Amino acid sequence: MTTLVLDPPQGRSTLPFIDARHPQRPLQVNVYRPARHRPEDEVVFVQHGMLRNGDDYRDFWIDAAEKHNLLIVAPTFGNDHFPKAEGYNNGLVVGADGAIAAEDDWLYAVPARVLAALRQAGVTKRDKVRLFGHSAGGQFVHRLLATQEQTPFETAFAANSGWYTLPTLERRFPEGLDGLGLGEAELARWLAWPMVIFAGNQDIVTSDPNLPAQVEALAQGPMRYARAHFVLDFAKAEAARRGLACNWSLITVPGIGHDGAAMSRAAAACWFEGRIPTAEELKPEAAPVA
Repeated sequence: MTTLVLDPPQGRSTLPFIDARHPQRPLQVNVYRPARHRPEDEVVFVQHGMLRNGDDYRDFWIDAAEKHNLLIVAPTFGNDHFPKAEGYNNGLVVGADGAIAAEDDWLYAVPARVLAALRQAGVTKRDKVRLFGHSAGGQFVHRLLATQEQTPFETAFAANSGWYTLPTLERRFPEGLDGLGLGEAELARWLAWPMVIFAGNQDIVTSDPNLPAQVEALAQGPMRYARAHFVLDFAKAEAARRGLACNWSLITVPGIGHDGAAMSRAAAACWFEGRIPTAEELKPEAAPVA
């Protein structure tokens, strides 16, 4: 049986969701629904970090949700059913045997099906929504854009990713796009998408045990902030080499490190107030949340 309808109550909720392509891997959808939110109003999808804490990431957006009347939707991929980077950041694309899964089974299609379930319930009428992901969620977001030909997302921020899939067909996934059955048209589509790399300029720790440290990641730089610049430079160079447009950009958040709460507040202000607040306004967490 698959969940086809999601109808969250007002306020905070955590709803079970059975994806049609992964019936044996239940997930949760953490939602915040303001009392005044109507089906025509804005929707923000939020992808959590490696702690699989979609409830925290939902809560990071509650102040903005009330201020700007936003439905917050945080699909949450628990460790039990979506273990390790392969089961979340890397989208269940590569199996334990190294084989590439069927494209329909890649996790990057799940958020669109969550939106479809909300639309089915009449919670929203919107067919275009916003997407934010931090840390492992930033990895999820940019790989979603790389691999999905059509998405319901009108804008997307990939924040403080540990490392990046590069826009090249010459390196094996997840370092590049080789092996996925994607070609020149898909690469051109991704480079043309106005993806925003959202980077805290104090995300410069090199000794974080959760910072990817494989050879391919280290080749992108010693810390997350450097890797954000690396991937943008790589994309621009690759696009120029191929004679393609590159519509990616990088927005720096001054004074903020690897802090999912502060980066969420910064993204909300950027989208709905047209500004990046100061570090003092963003209230960096004493113990930043991944």
